[in-house]
Amino acid sequence: MSRPPGPRPGLYPISTGSAELVADGDSPDGWLLKINGVQSSHIVLSDPLRLDFEYMRWITALIEDRFAPAPTARLRVLHQGGGGCSMPRYLAARYPDARQVVVELDAKLADYVRAWFDLPRAPFVRIRVGEARAVTESLTPQTRDIVIRDVFSGSFTPDPLTTVEFTQASARLLDAGGLYVANVGSAPDHVSARIEAAAIAEVFRHTAIVSDPAMLKGRRYGNIIIAGSATPIPASPALRRRLLGGALPAQVWEDAEVRAWIGDAPPRRDPRQGATRGPESEDRPASPPVP
Repeated sequence: MSRPPGPRPGLYPISTGSAELVADGDSPDGWLLKINGVQSSHIVLSDPLRLDFEYMRWITALIEDRFAPAPTARLRVLHQGGGGCSMPRYLAARYPDARQVVVELDAKLADYVRAWFDLPRAPFVRIRVGEARAVTESLTPQTRDIVIRDVFSGSFTPDPLTTVEFTQASARLLDAGGLYVANVGSAPDHVSARIEAAAIAEVFRHTAIVSDPAMLKGRRYGNIIIAGSATPIPASPALRRRLLGGALPAQVWEDAEVRAWIGDAPPRRDPRQGATRGPESEDRPASPPVP
């Protein structure tokens, strides 16, 4: 496939449908990427440290509170889900010696993103085309410091990437002190989000949640960040200040608050061989969350 010379507004065919590039009127080199009509990524070519999606800023706040940015900090990061690679670009700028692997299902999209957004080359950022679960299960245990799950089909994460078994496969990749972070699209009733949190809480000894108060009180659709680790995820004063100081102030819950919020929600598990189940959308709301 021939690569375009750079980002240009328009609708582009990809393996899983269509990608649309929309110029950002606020930045001369800013771009919004939509996948099948859903906002996926925002990129400013001249400023990889600019993240316009609040949930991405929440993820980076968690990461930087745990792993102090430094030119020689050689973080090993797996991104389950690529999109426009906003997060890999950010982490490459904050941790120049990081080694990152981005798993992207859509081969054509990966090719476009490489051409459009000037990503760091291997070994700093590698894009591996494949299905997130299959790739995760193929990797060597204890070879990552951070695993970020940000995979969506439409507006929600496919059920096979929200189960206890998938979370266990992700946890096996983490070295001591590693951090698993999942971006969860949630409806106001939080039914599905609690199910996802329950899986993470079953696999990891320590958990945390970051979101804005309106989301956590069930007043709107949106994003909830759920983190897990074998070691504590303390809500430091610096982390709390940073989250409160954002354009959309957020709060962080530590493990006890997370588990109280989960309540008796059962974690999702892989279907037993030969068992049947209803459609993946049966516990999904009709209206999607927004970035």
